[in-house]
Amino acid sequence: MSENIPNHVAIILDGNGRWAKKKGMPRNYGHIQGAKNVEVICRAAYDMGIKYLTVYAFSTENWNRPQEEVDALMKLLNQYMKNCQKTAKKNNMCVRVIGDKTGLSEEIQRDIAALEDATKDYDGLHFTIALNYGGRDELVRAVKKIAKKVQEGTVNPEEIDEKMVTAELDTAGLPEPDLMIRTSYELRISNFLLWQLAYSEFYFTEVPWPDFDEKELRKAVEEYQRRDRRFGLVK
Repeated sequence: MSENIPNHVAIILDGNGRWAKKKGMPRNYGHIQGAKNVEVICRAAYDMGIKYLTVYAFSTENWNRPQEEVDALMKLLNQYMKNCQKTAKKNNMCVRVIGDKTGLSEEIQRDIAALEDATKDYDGLHFTIALNYGGRDELVRAVKKIAKKVQEGTVNPEEIDEKMVTAELDTAGLPEPDLMIRTSYELRISNFLLWQLAYSEFYFTEVPWPDFDEKELRKAVEEYQRRDRRFGLVK
């Protein structure tokens, strides 16, 4: 396990609601248990040698869910942002939030800013949370930033390249994911890190997120280690 550990793992946290329903519980119970599981996997990832972990917590499409569920999720996120400072300090974890933060409440935005500032110098696991995030939305926002620079005359259109686009994304400064995991066996990436996952290995599991433990993470990494990563080169 010590060899060929993915540097950056991205996870789509799926199956909370269905997991709760199977237990005869409301969907929000699944979200609460799923939030608790994040710390478990953060610790397991770091212990395995993974340096960067990014989780898809709330997408731009999640606003289309029933209002009662959205309200409960926002309340949960609000509490999680506050608790995460203690968790990050305990685990020496640097936390970053990506996505369109302007779409979140002012209170959550303040909590995000406080969390990022309080953890910016920690040098353990680099933990990124995607909130109100969508890959297409991220690309549109990046294009707008570059278009504004072109309009201002600070960028020549001929100078625009992949490096420039990457620098304008929410994930600027982060390495691209080596491995993307999706729980609960939905076989799609659902608008998650569309640019960044270009050369990532994908791993899909039937296990719902609340049941995805260290053992399941190891299975995913072991599968990653068995793959031949050639990045388009012909041997």
